Amino acid sequence: MILDERTYAIHPAHVKDYLDLYVAEGMELQVSHLGHLVGWFTTDIGTVNEVVHIWRYEDLADRERRRQAMEQDPRWQAFRARAAGYVQTMRSRILRPTAFSPMR
Repeated sequence: MILDERTYAIHPAHVKDYLDLYVAEGMELQVSHLGHLVGWFTTDIGTVNEVVHIWRYEDLADRERRRQAMEQDPRWQAFRARAAGYVQTMRSRILRPTAFSPMR
């Protein structure tokens, strides 16, 4: 099992706009392709214009297959084009649980 942690810096004062667009047009589509959503978060202290979402996959091959299918979906491409204006930067990290992690 791996976790894909994705952090997006959103243009200041537009986090709500981005989240509203995602809920209305992107969430159902993304979940249908990627599967197990661990959670979506906003930052409350520190850099407050960030959103973080975490997805669980069986392994890197599962992640690649699911993300590739999503990227080929014209509905996802259209959503991403609408959402792109809100995003300043994006960071993705792959996390692997330790042998003693409760998320194994």
